[in-house]
Amino acid sequence: MAESIGGVSATASPIANSSGSVTNQAIQVLQGPYITNTYGGGISCQGPTLNITPFVTGSASASKPYEPFYNDPVYDMRDLNEDGSLDNPGDILYYVPTRTGQKDNYNLSLGFSATWSKPLDRKLQDQCKEAAAANIALMQQASANKRLDFEIARLKNCGELMKAGIYFHPQSQYSKICADVVVTNPGGVTPQHRHNIPTSTKAEDLGGVVAN
Repeated sequence: MAESIGGVSATASPIANSSGSVTNQAIQVLQGPYITNTYGGGISCQGPTLNITPFVTGSASASKPYEPFYNDPVYDMRDLNEDGSLDNPGDILYYVPTRTGQKDNYNLSLGFSATWSKPLDRKLQDQCKEAAAANIALMQQASANKRLDFEIARLKNCGELMKAGIYFHPQSQYSKICADVVVTNPGGVTPQHRHNIPTSTKAEDLGGVVAN
């Protein structure tokens, strides 16, 4: 109702154009669990963890078809007879090569992300390491005891069989089982004692027994 008041045009015709392009790229770092070492007997110790994540990102943008320039027409705007009208309206005199400014865009990013995680309670870590060392020593001692039991059983069985005259053939692949077993006095009889009897040719010894 107010557009023609007083003979003044009050028509509003605002024009707004907006265009844009946004590309978001992000690198996600996934935090892994602590490295856990298990030593048996329910003993597990967690140590510091370093996570390194390399990444490569890239992007490319291009317009198709690619046109480095275009021909901008120049129209005939001449009025040779000066009658206020164009003599050759719509006629093109020539073309002007005009660069479009079109170009391809490429982006490449290289890098890595790293996180360092470490338990805060050092005392618990030290206790876990001590428990692990004690458990390892216990397992080594148990293994040594079993080895000793095996060697004693091998010595006993090989000795008893050798006393009974039973043994592997020397060319048998199993003869080395008892190869280092030595049996002394297999019959159970003490070795015979021998003494040298001195000899004499004196006259007082003739009445006795002369041993040769």
